[in-house]
Amino acid sequence: MASASQPIQTGSQGYFEPLHTMAISTGSKAPDFTLKTKTADGLHDIKLADNLGHRNTVLLFFPLAFTGVCTKEMCDVSGGLKAYTDLNAQVIGISVDSPFAQEAWAQKENIHLPLASDLNKTVSEAYGVLLADLVGIGAASARAAFVIDKEGIVRYAEQTPTPLDLPSFDAIKAVLGQL
Repeated sequence: MASASQPIQTGSQGYFEPLHTMAISTGSKAPDFTLKTKTADGLHDIKLADNLGHRNTVLLFFPLAFTGVCTKEMCDVSGGLKAYTDLNAQVIGISVDSPFAQEAWAQKENIHLPLASDLNKTVSEAYGVLLADLVGIGAASARAAFVIDKEGIVRYAEQTPTPLDLPSFDAIKAVLGQL
């Protein structure tokens, strides 16, 4: 993987320059967070701590709402949410979009999983998945997935090679099946 000072070339799609070279590792204590989500009845907090002791958590970091790969990922996951709830897990999508943009996107695309706004980029940075520059438009979350158990320990961590690649959902479900 390229160092933090070297951009990762992705052909005609542009460059993705990471701030970090690797996401936090398995076995680590997951950084807690409180982020905003927007629903029809207003702004609400989403906290990792709310799941601890009760259920596992799948965090899906994605670069930007209203983009092709992100829409496919969140729609596919949203359509298969029962598989995750059957494995005692809540899935949370996280991007640097505002909660208002996320809500509009979720309504337009029929996305039913909670979307959390990391507008200030602190959670993406804490998890080691903040791209310094996404195709020349500024910092955004990389595409990454984490499985966090009920005790708050990271049991699966994957940052895809580029934002154009999807995480391994089979591997995520396999890890959840072992918890």
